Amino acid sequence: MDPFHLPHRLTGHILIFRSAHNVPVGETPAGSGFYGRVSPTACERLKYALWKCRYSMLSFRQHILGLGMLLVFSYTGIAQNTNDPFNDVQFISAVDGSSQYYVEILPGSFDAKKKYDVIIGLHGHGSDRWQFAKDKRDECASFRDFAARYQMIAVSPDYRAKTSWMGPAAEKDMLQIINALKRKYHVHRVFLVGGSMGGTAALTFAALHPELIDGVVSMNGLANHFEYDRFQDAIAASFGGTKEAIPLEYKKRSAEYWPEKLRMPIAITVGKQDTIVPPASVIRLAEVLRVTGSRVLLNINETGGHDTRYRDAFAAMEFVLFNTAGK
Repeated sequence: MDPFHLPHRLTGHILIFRSAHNVPVGETPAGSGFYGRVSPTACERLKYALWKCRYSMLSFRQHILGLGMLLVFSYTGIAQNTNDPFNDVQFISAVDGSSQYYVEILPGSFDAKKKYDVIIGLHGHGSDRWQFAKDKRDECASFRDFAARYQMIAVSPDYRAKTSWMGPAAEKDMLQIINALKRKYHVHRVFLVGGSMGGTAALTFAALHPELIDGVVSMNGLANHFEYDRFQDAIAASFGGTKEAIPLEYKKRSAEYWPEKLRMPIAITVGKQDTIVPPASVIRLAEVLRVTGSRVLLNINETGGHDTRYRDAFAAMEFVLFNTAGK
């Protein structure tokens, strides 16, 4: 290709002839950017020099265009991240070096200098971090609306994703996440919310690490792994063995055995007709907590199944928040 045919508008500030016009040697074509007469000898020398440099000029043009496209795409990515309320965070687990994830949703008027409560939503069996971040079901929608109303940082972790049940690896990932959040933000209090497997996991983690948790909302969860007979393969894989093989691990992760550690405000919602996660064990736990003087709310939907209505979920979170108001 003759470099005289390269349009100068594609080569940044380097001006190149556009010789689409049939002009005598020594004349400059109109609109070329060169004005006046140039001697034929000088013009020929210039043309020869440009011809020798054709590959470098073309390469330079491609680099300029590539850089421009990179800048455009980079700018577009920044704009999308700015408008996207979901911050999908990847971290390397200290347990096994695997890549793990959690989603952050910051308050609309977030100020990095201010203190914020953190509310962590733990998903159910078969789901992942996006359930509490995006799902429209009542438990998840109320979680996001509650966080927004009370200007909280909402966090939804995978905690080993679909079949967690707050086994040892998920527990350690949670510790890592909470520590990371406290380094990143000015964290005031930390609340746990969960549904089904997540409701179970919230109680388990709070019993294991009560010093880190200021309040718990357990929706349709369980508190005793010994009497539960569903999803046993997934639970065994998460815990590291069956309940017959490692009974102490199952006891350790059954909140009903550790009421003395659950001194933070706790709200429990259940459906009396729930056959997926029967409510008996959390009802017993709530009664023990009441008798021993804990601040506990138990909401039993007599006709409900394995779900919690929006208003009940929101009220449960408000109960926990208002009962830690002086802290």
